[in-house]
Amino acid sequence: MIAMRICIKYIMVISLIISLVACGAKKDYTTKDMELPEVFRLPDSIAEIPDSVLIPRNKLFKDSALSRLIENAFKNNFELRIADKDIAINDEYYKESKVAVFPTLNLNLLNIEREWSSKNSTNSPESGWYEHRGTDPPENGFINSSSVSSTAVLDWEIDIWGKLRNQKMGAQALYQQSYVARKVIQTELVATVAEDYYTLLRLDEQLEVAKKNHKFRDSTMQMIKLLYNAGEVSALAVQQSEIQVLEAAALMSQLKETSEIQENNLRLLVGELPGIVERGSSSTMEDLPYGEVRILPLYLVQNRPDVQVSLYGLTAANARVGVTQAQRLPNVSISMEGGLESLLPQNWFNIPGSLFGGIVGGITAPLLNGRKFKTEFEVAKLERDIAEIDFQRKVYGAVVDVRNTLVSLERLEDQLDIAMQKQEVAQNALKSSRMLFQSGFADYLEVIRAQGEALETELNLVTTKTNLLTARIHLYRALGGGWELEEE
Repeated sequence: MIAMRICIKYIMVISLIISLVACGAKKDYTTKDMELPEVFRLPDSIAEIPDSVLIPRNKLFKDSALSRLIENAFKNNFELRIADKDIAINDEYYKESKVAVFPTLNLNLLNIEREWSSKNSTNSPESGWYEHRGTDPPENGFINSSSVSSTAVLDWEIDIWGKLRNQKMGAQALYQQSYVARKVIQTELVATVAEDYYTLLRLDEQLEVAKKNHKFRDSTMQMIKLLYNAGEVSALAVQQSEIQVLEAAALMSQLKETSEIQENNLRLLVGELPGIVERGSSSTMEDLPYGEVRILPLYLVQNRPDVQVSLYGLTAANARVGVTQAQRLPNVSISMEGGLESLLPQNWFNIPGSLFGGIVGGITAPLLNGRKFKTEFEVAKLERDIAEIDFQRKVYGAVVDVRNTLVSLERLEDQLDIAMQKQEVAQNALKSSRMLFQSGFADYLEVIRAQGEALETELNLVTTKTNLLTARIHLYRALGGGWELEEE
């Protein structure tokens, strides 16, 4: 014990002297100013997104069928299940790094060694072995070494320069990064499931429009056939009206095909085999308060999972700089070994006669290593710079994402008003064309043209409504929503 204390004392004194020389080791890293206008700057501390801005998922999506799809996706989606395994893997590495600062202890329960030598070797017989048995050693093949032992070896690397601490910080950052990466997948999953679901509703609504238009065109064709039989129109009018009916039938078939494929893709997204997707009766969702978003965009995007993933990546890269810096400095270690050892097996547990022990303390420093450690240190710093640039890119991209979505929302609201007006005008024009045609004041071509315009405007209205819903989903995703109720 006295020797151990003296050894540790000398090692700590020498380490203290070295630490004074190398006190300029890596410091905790902070991100640089991104030179953003004041309105885009982050607050002094990370704050939560107000409830008034980020509406919970179960309140935003009011369709119960869509809510069930999202919950099933959270349970069965393949990417999420893989992400769970990645989190578990990084958690194991993090647990390992937390105990790296403690000594390691290895126990050799039983070690038996016995060596025989020839008469032509330089070795001599083990006198204790043959003396105990009262026999003379043979001339050839005698035992020259015999040992039965149990040992315990303790090794301890003293973390003076913070290498192990930085390894722990890096492992923790990677664990947190994998956890937040799961939220990225959740956010994308919520948005994609909702978009695909609303696309499915759009196809359903467009199919109903196509069916109604097919029925309307068929009635027009029957009317033209009656006029043809009466000799008031030519066969060309009947043929063109038949083409109109066939075009409507073809559109119905195309919409059914697209709808079935969309169903299969949506079920795959939620981890299910192909089949029918249950629909709700409503395609509405809660409006997001765009006004607050316009005022503080960066304040909102700071909680986006992809931004946080990049930030944790920067933290891990910075910790790597600390690890490579510490590798270039002297390493202080202590090794202790002790146990039971005897020549003869029956004396193995003869205490204290079989006890042995030893302690070694040392300081090693790299001198000539082909510039390996310096290269690793410089590369680590450059990788940290890359991680910082990536973080800045993510923040800038998030701000642009929010701004672009707001522009789309504003313009789509205008487009929806225009589409509704066009649809109303087209329907009135269709009614007028039929009335004029029946009265003899318009020819069949005007009716056919009016039918085509009415169908196009009605399909466009449905598409514009869906685009507006999709843009709201994009804003929800741009603000980092989609994962916040995962525990419920």
